[in-house]
Amino acid sequence: MNVAEPIWRHAREAPERPALRGGGSEWTYGQLAAAAGRFGAALAANGVGPGDRVMLMAPSVPEFVIAYLGIQAIGAVAVTPNVMSTPAELEYLLVDAGAKRVLAWHEAATAAEEIARAEGLPFQRLLPGLQGALGAAAVEWPREAEADDLALLLYTSGTTGKPKGAEITNGNLRACAEVFGEVLELGPEDRFGTALPLFHIFGQAVVLGSALMAGAGVSLQARFDPEALVEMVRRDRVTVLAGVPTMYSAMLGAAAECGADDFVSLRLAASGGASLPAEVMRRFVERFGCAILEGYGLTESTGAATFNGLHRERKVGSVGIALPGTVVRIVNAAGIGVPAGEVGEILIKGPMVMKGYWNRAQETEKTLREGWLYTGDLGRKDADGDIELVDRLKEMIVRGGYNVYPREVEEVLYQHPEIAEVAVIGVPDDHFGEEVGAAVVLVPDAMPDPEAIRAWAKQRLSAYKVPRLFTFTESLPKGPTGKILKRTIARHELRSMKPDAVRNRSARRHRSEER
Repeated sequence: MNVAEPIWRHAREAPERPALRGGGSEWTYGQLAAAAGRFGAALAANGVGPGDRVMLMAPSVPEFVIAYLGIQAIGAVAVTPNVMSTPAELEYLLVDAGAKRVLAWHEAATAAEEIARAEGLPFQRLLPGLQGALGAAAVEWPREAEADDLALLLYTSGTTGKPKGAEITNGNLRACAEVFGEVLELGPEDRFGTALPLFHIFGQAVVLGSALMAGAGVSLQARFDPEALVEMVRRDRVTVLAGVPTMYSAMLGAAAECGADDFVSLRLAASGGASLPAEVMRRFVERFGCAILEGYGLTESTGAATFNGLHRERKVGSVGIALPGTVVRIVNAAGIGVPAGEVGEILIKGPMVMKGYWNRAQETEKTLREGWLYTGDLGRKDADGDIELVDRLKEMIVRGGYNVYPREVEEVLYQHPEIAEVAVIGVPDDHFGEEVGAAVVLVPDAMPDPEAIRAWAKQRLSAYKVPRLFTFTESLPKGPTGKILKRTIARHELRSMKPDAVRNRSARRHRSEER
């Protein structure tokens, strides 16, 4: 069950087949397995053994993949933090995971080296081509592993407290790769393209894991750039593109002169990590002639739970049906299933559900009950089994006793011709308990006019769902995958941003720009 085993198998069967491209380098499957084997052997020679946690901090470059596979090949456990982690964040992860060794890409090594030295841990700086990090000997074949053996410790974002390490097993990773290989109909002739961070579950398990298990090639972009990603699709004749909604939205803006002929090789695009606005989907299909298939999953479910599939009629707003071997339920607050069409919490059961939280027995018992993963996400299931995400349970706004689901409001606002991006959040209010607020990014040259937006929205939404508070900004805060980080939006700014204040501040800003 070792997650690295398929790569060694492909290297034996087709050593010259292209495996990785990125950062100016290309690697065949033969070269990839050989380098990963030498990297793993070097780790073992330095005292890293089965079950030991190794922190690997690197962007989406081929060297990440080689080091990651080397760690897996010897039965060790990868811990893959965000490359933008602060010293305090890294210190917490190192101590909590009990890491034995720290590896960091040379361009993002300062904080990792500082904390590793402070904790008395061996530190290794990773250079292009992994110069000096490859041993003379090599792991001839990955170490045997059981399905329940830990392979990855991936920390959640910690929105409700300290980050928790989701225990992802070899069985979880293999099941994820196998099921997406099936539903995407992947084969050795496919060429994946992505700018997703490999330290995140979507890029690491769903994209990289599925592509490599199928023997496909993978083109990596270390840092998302919409124009460069468009060029990658054309240059590498990408057949499968994977991203998050904000990436697809940015690509539409960057590819103003492109059309379906430029994306002729692209047979499918996959989206996850956040809800895909229907308007973005419509524009992408119209421009490039390729639909974006949406799926849903969490770190705790190895990034996998539902998917639309290639041969199903896609329903607007749906993230598809449960993946093969997975069961999805919708339950009320008492844990009882609700009828089709009613909103409730989403529960997941299947081979991709994590083993538990690292050293967090109480949290594990709360989240995993009788094999079911309680996601904290709200959704509804229709008679066909299609799942519609409504919102995060914790992000639902209760205004004057009425439930307001931010995603529903955002879907409407995205249709406004002058809105490029929007995040709807609840703002504390003395009278209603919470008020509906919107942080808005406008298209170029548009003037902020909250009253006009409100009037437009009132024609499409019930009155209690229409935002009363606004703030206009040049960009919204985003995480490493491009997901909008609502928790970092300053609520007090929206609370003070009454329509007149917005207009006056905007006028002052424009007068300043004119001067």
